[in-house]
Amino acid sequence: MKARITVTLKNGVLDPQGKAIEGALKSFGIDGVGSVRQGKVFDIELGDLGQTQADDVLKQACEKLLANTVVENYHVETTA
Repeated sequence: MKARITVTLKNGVLDPQGKAIEGALKSFGIDGVGSVRQGKVFDIELGDLGQTQADDVLKQACEKLLANTVVENYHVETTA
């Protein structure tokens, strides 16, 4: 089983790196970009776990290490 975890800042949390990317895009002449928010993506391969156990493992990974749940949201997608 494989999982992709996407971690993004919660709405209302300032994103200075996103603002820097936004400014850089404009300085390169790339028009039409309204705003940029940056995040993180983790691709994880799991052993032979059932869906329920895999969900529990991934939730623990997110809440203990991969995401700061005070200021970040996470989304988990799994595939067989």
